[in-house]
Amino acid sequence: MNQNATPLFSGLLQHIKKDPKAFHIPGHKAGKGMEPTFQEFIGYNTLAIDLINIEPLDDLHHPRGIIKEAQQLAASAFGADHTFFSVQGTSGAIMTMILSVCNPGDKIIVPRNIHKSVSSAIIFSGAIPIFIHPELDHTLGISHGITPNAVAKALHAHPDAKAVLVINPTYFGIAADLKQIVNIAHQFHIPVLVDEAHGVHIHFHDKLPLSAMQAGADMAATSVHKLGGSLTQSSVLNVKDGLVNHDRVQTVMSMLTTTSTSYILLASLDVARKYLYQHGTELLTQTLKYAEFARNEINQIPHLYSPGGELLGTEATFDYDPTKIIISVKNLGITGHDAEVWLRENYQIEVELSDMYNILCILTPADSKEDLEYILNALKQLSQHYQDGANLQEIKVSIAEIPLLAVSPRDAFYAEYEVIPLQESAGRISAESIMVYPPGIPIFIPGEIISEENLEYISENINSGLPVQGLEDETLATVRVLKERVAFK
Repeated sequence: MNQNATPLFSGLLQHIKKDPKAFHIPGHKAGKGMEPTFQEFIGYNTLAIDLINIEPLDDLHHPRGIIKEAQQLAASAFGADHTFFSVQGTSGAIMTMILSVCNPGDKIIVPRNIHKSVSSAIIFSGAIPIFIHPELDHTLGISHGITPNAVAKALHAHPDAKAVLVINPTYFGIAADLKQIVNIAHQFHIPVLVDEAHGVHIHFHDKLPLSAMQAGADMAATSVHKLGGSLTQSSVLNVKDGLVNHDRVQTVMSMLTTTSTSYILLASLDVARKYLYQHGTELLTQTLKYAEFARNEINQIPHLYSPGGELLGTEATFDYDPTKIIISVKNLGITGHDAEVWLRENYQIEVELSDMYNILCILTPADSKEDLEYILNALKQLSQHYQDGANLQEIKVSIAEIPLLAVSPRDAFYAEYEVIPLQESAGRISAESIMVYPPGIPIFIPGEIISEENLEYISENINSGLPVQGLEDETLATVRVLKERVAFK
């Protein structure tokens, strides 16, 4: 296939060159009906391709023309048999994966450090999650991946599971032995679904972990917008034939997708695929050099630590993505959130995320040597600013334990509930979810029994200023729990 082609983007350009007279939505009609200040800022070119699924431009729900061609090119580039464009982000693609293979009551094996979209899909589908403990890093205070051994044990205990979901790589760039996990699951004739939100680029460089398609996975939800150069909210769902029915995938994807699909997002996926295929290796080679430089420099700064290859060597830390720069700040006597706020207020630097012990910075081909020197200088100043409170003693890192699932997440979500104070909820069954976002890993989900340890972990994160969210009560003072039935006397 001609990977130099951009059929979708080129088709849009050909359409607007004809200067068509639009008597259809969107109502701004190339910006002419839009507030002038915003129109001028966005510009004519962008507004001119903000179109809808008229016949010359194909239809994402039933692609037969330029969208079909663009998706076929993407499938070839990513090593898939079928690729579906998502304008609902990777969250929409993840939900499509699960809803395509799970019916109500079906089991799905998932790591605990799942994104909230997985929890949502489990509720929508009525599936029963079989959680696997990810390997915990007690030095950094983060979760890594799940191990092939843990997957094998789960499948022997639950051979009737409909799928295994794997995060590859994790938010922090750590990859397990995905190929081995796929081999194990396929021995049970069970498909492997991959949350590849943070790994679109790994497919295009041999110094990075194997991509889901390279490892033989059956489906992968991949965020092109995060690290692949497309616009925010644009992602792809890659599918291999065999254990998954791609027609079913198309049906579910259509059910979850707006009928007013954004051609700006779709076009950005088309050109991002071309750019990654043509220049990904070259661009990522430079990014990896910058990442090595940055990590070495950070590790010369007192009280800061940026882990690298020394993380590897366990089943769960089989490989890693060096472009994810983890910076542990716990020995400065501050939280990751403290560091995030200080960098924002003093240097206008925005990091990818912070947690109790770390900040995470992401390097991409967009970054320059000057960008690195700027943040390295800021980190040196951060270290100096907090050095008087530096704590070199070993700090006990805590990570939330997995609660007991008492009721299926779907049943709990739709059950009768009552609202009680969060701090008095230990022992009760939750009817909603709570998490720290980003990265969106649930502390508990609907159907799980809230424990004292959960509540202590929530309080610890709130007191540290981290973004705890998910409850209907945004103040986090109350929580919905299942009503307790009282026996008649």
